Amino acid sequence: MKSDATVNAGDIARLAGVGRAAVSNWRRRYDNFPRPVGGTATNPEFALHEVEDWLRKTGKVFQVSLGERAWQRLRAQDDDLRLGDLLAQAGAFILYLHRDAAGWRRLAARGDLAERLPAAVAAATSDLPHLPEPPPYDPETARTLAELVAERGAAEAFELLCERYAEAHSRRLDTTRAEVAEAMIRLVVPDGGTVLDPACGMGTLLLAGHAHTGSAGRFLGQDVSRSAALIAAVRLLLRGAHAEIISGDSLRCDAFPEAQADAVVCHPPFNDRAWGFEELTGDPRWEYGLPPRGESELAWVQHCLARVRPGGAVAILMPSAAASRRSGRRVRANLLRAGALRAIAALSPTGPDLWLLRRPEAGEQPPSRLLMADAGAGLSALEASWPAFSRAPETEPSGPARGVRIIDLLDDEVDLRPARHRPRRSGPELSREFAAARERLRASAEALSAASGRLAMEPDRREQPMTSVAELAKAGLVTIHQAPFRFAADGGELPVLTAADLASGGPPSGRAAPGRGMVALAPGDVVLAPSGTVRVLAADDPALGSPGGVMLGPQLTAYRVDAERLDPYFLAGFLRFASVLTPTRPGTGRADARRARIPRLPLPEQRAYGAAFRDLLALEDGLRQTAALGETLVRLGFEGLADGHLRPPAREG
Repeated sequence: MKSDATVNAGDIARLAGVGRAAVSNWRRRYDNFPRPVGGTATNPEFALHEVEDWLRKTGKVFQVSLGERAWQRLRAQDDDLRLGDLLAQAGAFILYLHRDAAGWRRLAARGDLAERLPAAVAAATSDLPHLPEPPPYDPETARTLAELVAERGAAEAFELLCERYAEAHSRRLDTTRAEVAEAMIRLVVPDGGTVLDPACGMGTLLLAGHAHTGSAGRFLGQDVSRSAALIAAVRLLLRGAHAEIISGDSLRCDAFPEAQADAVVCHPPFNDRAWGFEELTGDPRWEYGLPPRGESELAWVQHCLARVRPGGAVAILMPSAAASRRSGRRVRANLLRAGALRAIAALSPTGPDLWLLRRPEAGEQPPSRLLMADAGAGLSALEASWPAFSRAPETEPSGPARGVRIIDLLDDEVDLRPARHRPRRSGPELSREFAAARERLRASAEALSAASGRLAMEPDRREQPMTSVAELAKAGLVTIHQAPFRFAADGGELPVLTAADLASGGPPSGRAAPGRGMVALAPGDVVLAPSGTVRVLAADDPALGSPGGVMLGPQLTAYRVDAERLDPYFLAGFLRFASVLTPTRPGTGRADARRARIPRLPLPEQRAYGAAFRDLLALEDGLRQTAALGETLVRLGFEGLADGHLRPPAREG
């Protein structure tokens, strides 16, 4: 066991509110900077108490929050390779605190806490999947976690630890993006009933399902990783979900063989050649054909269909190659003939794709068309077209998504890539679109050049007195509003600003019925998304153009400033900077910017900073729009050259 909490360069940067480059510079410039106590040559670790002492002695402004201290104490318990087990054990302890706070208070006062704590936690969390040989509980770490729970609440305290874990193991964890998870749930999960995720990981999809259905849903999950299954169970149980999470391999040892879920959502492991081909050859789940050895994803598709009720829906993420590999064409063809595969959306040019399936009911006539949306349209097109198409697949969908005749797909290749089945345009139409896109890109590039502006160079970094957003809120300079996790959508007429609207700069696209806790937006509000996207709502902002007001959407936070004391763009710039330093990982909960550090400056200086931040935010929006225009131009260029409607320029000589 490590003797002390340790931090790496990224942790130090977060504590001091600087970039990693500044930490590297300190190590070169200061001979008394703490020496590494572990880690590797490329990612050294330092003793937290030595770093704190050094920052204090050199006058560097820093803040070690209770959450940061709890995380570092947890990491100090064992090697990072066992960090998942440590986090799972911490989750079990936090669930025990949530369920038996009085028992913890009695136990914490005893001298034999270390001996009695494991039995107390096990008794209060018997519904959790258990870890093999968990490390012993450290009393001081337990007390620090208890303080964090008292400060933030059990659910938010554990989400913070999960976020830190996702940051530490970002290369090992394959998490589902929050916006994709939420869209998958909206597309296939009913308001109530049972939802199954047979490869649930840390529970991202099931948490999105609980946010959608609330207490009306029942959630089943399984994952091959014991620590991931336990983490998922804790996250759901802390939010009051009716959940059963089991550890194990769903393909080889299905924990829910009799399940008839109302919906199945899944982000399975991709390209797994050891999925069990040999021992599962005669499995009854392969109703649409034996999945090839190298097509584990088609095994997961059929497993999901076997565990959903007749008429129930499946949303599953698939690698782009799964739509066109020759080895899987027989299974794909059978899925189409049976009417099981209903829609495919390419989420990006490099994948993954989202497949929507429906388990056919007895005697049901299979549809004649498959809904497709390519990477240029993606989720928004699928969400707009799917409800009507799922009810009447014989009608042509409106919008960018399109219906493709299944009979046209059942050739020798059964190639289901949406980009391949984009409708062909006439030569004049494509030429006009290509020329218009090229002109828009040129105009956008010129506008970007004019908008870049100039910032004065500062030879030495100025040390300024700092505060935090939480302190500004206590002083009344800003009021923080958060939307409910779930809105009542039935009959909803109220416009809702969503995270996608925030990113695109467009008007509100969501709708909701009136409900408790809803937040009406106002001019001057600073709106922040978990991804770090920030937007200041001006009086003429399209987000405020709806009569009767616009509501703040789920997962978003609004910061309403006292304009006589705090400039909104000044605040927005530092919130944006804080999101760059500590990005929120997909599926780990809401962004918490209360710890973002803000300089204490008079209002005139704030406004000068605010004007510069406003220009940078506009530049960021322009870059995003220019990138989208560039992708459109490239796509049209390839299409025109391949179809013969465009030609290369004549070569001289």
